[in-house]
Amino acid sequence: MQATRSRRKVAPAAADGGDSGDKLDQLLLSSAICNGEDLGPFVRKVFTSGRPETLLHLLRHFARSKESEIEEVCKSHYQDFILAVDDLRSLLSDVDSLKSALSDSNSRLQSVGGPLLSSLDSFVVAQNVSKNVNSALQSVTLCIKLMELCSRANLHLSNGSFYMTLKCLDSIENEFQDKTPSSTLKRMLERKIPEIRSHIERKISKEFGDWLVDIRVVSRNLGQLAIGQASAARQRQEDLRIKQRQAEEQSRLSLRGCIYALEDDEDEDGLGGDENGNYSNGNDGLFGFDLTPLYRAYHIHQTLGLEDRFKQYYFENRKLQLTSDFQVSSMTPFLESHQTFFAQIAGFFIIEDRILRTGGGLVSKMEVENLWETAVSKMCSVLEDQFSRMQTANHLLLIKDYVSLLGVTLRRYGYPVDALLNVLSKHRDKYHELLLSDCRKQIAEALADDKFEQMLMKKEYEYSMNVLSFQLQTSDIVPAFPYVAPFSSTVPDCCRIVRSFIADSVCFMSYGGQLDFYDVVKKYLDRLLGEVLDEALLKLISSSVQGVSQAMQVAANMAVLERACDFFFRHAAQLSGIPLRIAERSMKQFPLNKARDAAEEMLSGMLKRKVDGFMTLIENVNWMTDEASQGDIASSSS
Repeated sequence: MQATRSRRKVAPAAADGGDSGDKLDQLLLSSAICNGEDLGPFVRKVFTSGRPETLLHLLRHFARSKESEIEEVCKSHYQDFILAVDDLRSLLSDVDSLKSALSDSNSRLQSVGGPLLSSLDSFVVAQNVSKNVNSALQSVTLCIKLMELCSRANLHLSNGSFYMTLKCLDSIENEFQDKTPSSTLKRMLERKIPEIRSHIERKISKEFGDWLVDIRVVSRNLGQLAIGQASAARQRQEDLRIKQRQAEEQSRLSLRGCIYALEDDEDEDGLGGDENGNYSNGNDGLFGFDLTPLYRAYHIHQTLGLEDRFKQYYFENRKLQLTSDFQVSSMTPFLESHQTFFAQIAGFFIIEDRILRTGGGLVSKMEVENLWETAVSKMCSVLEDQFSRMQTANHLLLIKDYVSLLGVTLRRYGYPVDALLNVLSKHRDKYHELLLSDCRKQIAEALADDKFEQMLMKKEYEYSMNVLSFQLQTSDIVPAFPYVAPFSSTVPDCCRIVRSFIADSVCFMSYGGQLDFYDVVKKYLDRLLGEVLDEALLKLISSSVQGVSQAMQVAANMAVLERACDFFFRHAAQLSGIPLRIAERSMKQFPLNKARDAAEEMLSGMLKRKVDGFMTLIENVNWMTDEASQGDIASSSS
């Protein structure tokens, strides 16, 4: 389209005649017409002034001035117009030729293309049918795959394979749900998939809840088994030490050439499992624990995207179980329930250690450490309370022994038990005071039953039990039986009490975190001999001994007890695991010196009284011989 030509602003030409006002009006009117301005003001002006003829005159004059310009323009463009018309006429001829050629080509094309168009229409129809059939086949194939996957999910769900069921649901959602052509199937999937997931969550939560209930019983049995194995290992070590001490004693006494070897039994850990955390009842001990329900629930919740919630739920429930395990029954004496109490806690942390190492992040090390700190604090509190109430040394020893086994068991799993051992160490003085009190009663009863008669031993086992076991013999030669010992029954009875005291003291001090405890055992042994036995013998001498025979028997007993005291210190050293030479160097004076001095003083007093009695008889003795008669002289000479 041709662009519109812009009008050219032309300056008005000056008029030749008339006055200056008419010329000005003519110039203004000419300028307005040339510039395409509005002529309204000029028209109003002339009608207002009553001179319209002037305006008409000016217009006619302007028109005549432009006719010459129009004529010149027409003359300049006429030749071009004639040429353009000639061109149009030749173009019209060419167009007619082209039209007839196109008509002929169209006729020929229609005659040739008709059959092709018919075939093309048939092809398009067939192609559309083929596309529809292919689309239908694809939809049917997709639906078949979807139904197969749904059937597989139902099979896994009925078999309890929840993980595989969830994987099938994920595949359905990711690959088929948005592409399913069937609206019915799509609505069914949108409704059933959340229902199946909720069903799986409820089912697995119920299984996990059942596992939480069962694991408490398993924890108690597991703790008892672990502590029992620690006790068995300790007993094997004790048996090994006894054999070693016997061999050393035989070598020291040079009875015969002894050849011995220390055998270290394999540490049978019946609490082990495979690296996947699966436990069985085979060689793993009497009680196995199965973590499969826990890990199954954890894995399912991970698949459902509920991992953090399950971790929190598990930790809170286990923490509640541990808090429940801390409850000490007031209806049952702690002496009867302490094994169950500590075994439950031991089993709890054995299981938590296994879960920490094989649970794949189910619990963190910090969480287990916090639980252990809480448990240690509670156990220490319970021990402090129960120990403060106990007034029997044997009860303290039983609980201490079990707590030390608990410490040995849990230390193997990396739990720090120093706080528990510190509680045991704090009560060693109370234990020994109670033990000294028991021994004081036993010694008093043994001395009260003494008849101040030499022991008669008819069998060799009696000699071994009363003499050899305390190294009271003066010769390595076994005497003939029946054998009359130089001491009374008080000596072996007191030796047995002291030996039992040493064994109990060493037992309490052993496995308490302190390696060198001989000085402690020796301190209390000195108190037993110097305060308890010495005072009891001193009381016996001052109150119960009557007559020379009884005094002689007490003196003989004191001589034998002096040898027995050497045996006591050597026995304490052996049980404490230190060399005998150290014990012999640490021996001081005879601890029963008060009773010995009292016995010697009593004997010397009796001797003095006997001598004084003889001396009083001197005055009645006739020291002069009578004169011999004649008959006696004769008989003597014959």
